Parts: sequence; C-alpha cells; structure tokens
Amino acid sequence: MKVAVVGATGLVGSTMLRILEERDFPVSELIPVASEKSVGMMVSFRGKEYPVVSAQTAIAMKPALALFSAGGSTSLQLAPLFAAAGCRVVDNSSAWRMDADKKLIVPEVNGHALTEQDYIIANPNCSTIQMVMVLNPIHLKYGIKRVVVSTYQSVSGTGQKAVKELMDERAGSLDHKVYPYRIDLNVIPHIDVFQDNGYTKEEMKMSLETCKIMGADNIKVTATTVRVPVIGGHSESVNIELERDFNESEIKEMLSNQSGVVVIDNPSMNGYPMPLDAEGKDEVFVGRIRRDYSQPNTLNCWIVADNLRKGAATNAVQIARYLYDRGWIS
Repeated sequence: MKVAVVGATGLVGSTMLRILEERDFPVSELIPVASEKSVGMMVSFRGKEYPVVSAQTAIAMKPALALFSAGGSTSLQLAPLFAAAGCRVVDNSSAWRMDADKKLIVPEVNGHALTEQDYIIANPNCSTIQMVMVLNPIHLKYGIKRVVVSTYQSVSGTGQKAVKELMDERAGSLDHKVYPYRIDLNVIPHIDVFQDNGYTKEEMKMSLETCKIMGADNIKVTATTVRVPVIGGHSESVNIELERDFNESEIKEMLSNQSGVVVIDNPSMNGYPMPLDAEGKDEVFVGRIRRDYSQPNTLNCWIVADNLRKGAATNAVQIARYLYDRGWIS
C-alpha cells in the first residue's frame, strides 16, 4: 500500500522509515513529505530512492496511511486533509493527544480502544509511552493512586539541531541557539514552555496523557522533566503509590512477562538499565525496583527507553500494524 511519512527528513521521520524497513511493513510505494525547502530531496527506502514531495502532492497520490512527525501546527493543518482523502493518520505531535474525539494509543496498553472509524490517531509523548508501559500492568494488579516522576531526557528529543549543539559545545562552541543555557556538562530542568501553574507543557503532557491512555482519571501524576547531555535515550525515576500492598518479586515477575518490557534489576552485579542499553532497541527497560520505605504501599523504579524508537517512531508503526492486521488499511 501507499504510505506517506510527513516529516520524513527529520530525526523521528527518518527513524520511522528505518522501522518500516526493519519490520517489513507492507509498503508498495513510499511518499516522503517535508517542507517546501526539502521538496525534491531524495530519501532512501529499501534500496530505492524516493523524491520528497509537498503535502498537497502526497494527498493527491491517495496514500492509505500517513505517519506524521512534523510538529503540532502542521498536524492541525494537514492531518484532517489526509483523513478527508480516506487516509489513516498516526500523528506523533501533541496536536491531537488531548482531543476528546481522538484516541491516544500505546498498543500494548490500550490498542483495543481503536476502531475502524478512527482516522486520526495520536501517538503519545515519548516519556509518557515508556512510563505507561510499566505503570499499566502494575495498575491492573494493585491500583495506582499517585505517581511522582522525574525525567532525564536526551537532546535527540529536541531534534537534530540539539544533537549538533551538544557536540559543538563539546568541541568548544559557546553559541547556544537551541537551549537557553549550555547543555554539555549541565542539566536543564526545563522542557517545552512554562505554564501558568509553574509546570512546563512537557510535565503537564505526562500527567494528562497518562490518565487518558490508561483510562484512569483518578491517578494523580506530578512530573519534573529535565534535559541532560545524553544524545539518545530517555530515563525516568518513578515513585508509585499503590492502593494496596505488593510483593516486590511479584512486581518483577509481572513486568518480566509484559510484552515490550525488559527487567534489568540485579543491584549486586550493578545491573540496572541505562540509555546505552536502550539505544537502537524497541523495548522499555526497567530496574531499581524497590519498596519506598518512607510511606506504605509505595514503589520506586527506574525506566529507560530509546525516545526515537518506542518513544516515537516504533510506537507509531505498531499502531499502523494494528490497523493493518485488522484489515482497516490496505
């Protein structure tokens, strides 16, 4: 089938292309889409070169599926046009995530919520995806009351320019264009814009999206999101208050049996997940699983994932595969 990738020249878009190849997704014709300045560039896919086209040209080519990673304003403008032409859209921006009429999907958690009537489907925030992969099985077993999360997010989450800025700083550059401060040898507790309540938009995304994905508005989530000088891979320190007591061994076994989750938890051998472990992989890694002794029924853990893959591109392709397997796209 014809598949459009909107934002094909960006970090997430190029990762989407790679994952479509790796997972042997049934693409008969690729339609790479990018901004006007990129039209005419060539994109390689399965050993063949495809020219980047405009969104208008792509719509006229009638793709069955469009994977979007081109920013919120672009998605708000173009996703309805693709959908109106009969194309299923999986959008990686924040544009549709909290729209009451749009599904926000992590297939292992709530893929069952999708229906044949869904034409614009939202891909969650990268940090939210990896967290709910761990939270959901715990919630189903024990019930979650409250989550306190601090993130350690890599510069690739900002994009190619941020990766270049980090490497330029390591080479001695003092020209900071992407971040308000130096990122090399520093951490910046500021991701996205600040809101009136003192939280950043990224922090509020984690709170609101978690409840929507898990279908549990009663879970209280508070987040602090931090940018760190790591090229790829997001990490999270997560404190989870449960409705009832738990067994640590049972939690570890349950997470080990969860599709898409890998437990690395062997403190005596320095066994715990790190961004280097997640690089280039689609699984979510969890470790440092331990009881919080400061209050009852509370658990600590450490969650790591490749933010460009499971945190963005892989999850989008998994959604597309879910649609394909049910015969809703062809």
